[in-house]
Amino acid sequence: MIIRKLVPGDAKVYWKLRLKALKIDPKAFLVTYDEAKNKANPIEDYKKSFQSADILTFGAFEEEHLVGMVTLVRETRQKIRHRATIVAMYVDDHKRGKGIAKALLNEAIKMAENIQEIEQLYLTVDSENTPAKELYKKIGFQKFAVDHRAIKYNGQYRDEEHMVLFLEK
Repeated sequence: MIIRKLVPGDAKVYWKLRLKALKIDPKAFLVTYDEAKNKANPIEDYKKSFQSADILTFGAFEEEHLVGMVTLVRETRQKIRHRATIVAMYVDDHKRGKGIAKALLNEAIKMAENIQEIEQLYLTVDSENTPAKELYKKIGFQKFAVDHRAIKYNGQYRDEEHMVLFLEK
């Protein structure tokens, strides 16, 4: 398995896995499959974001197949420039349990540690996503808040947990 920062040429395979993620695990994302599918130019948007200095997306590849992804988003406002957020974490449902998610997170954390300004990482996770919460805790993230009824979809509410990792520099 190879983990690397995604480049514009990866936009199509990323989009394909992103759609699968939204379809297979709709509770794990704020964006719905239909919202994503109706986006005007998603591949072009991802090509642009993969060139951004503030949005760093990493992919896990087995041979030439993208099997996992995670994005590190740096804050741009001066007063919170010391923070970044982990978003869009996903591992193909057929590849779970092999350490791919942990490897992706470690790569994102390593990148954040190499950016002098970043001192802490944030993420939000569905309160019922026990495997993800356990992984985040093992890596060192700590829960600092629960947003009750944060999401309402198809008439059902879901809570979100907010977690933080303070980087040692």
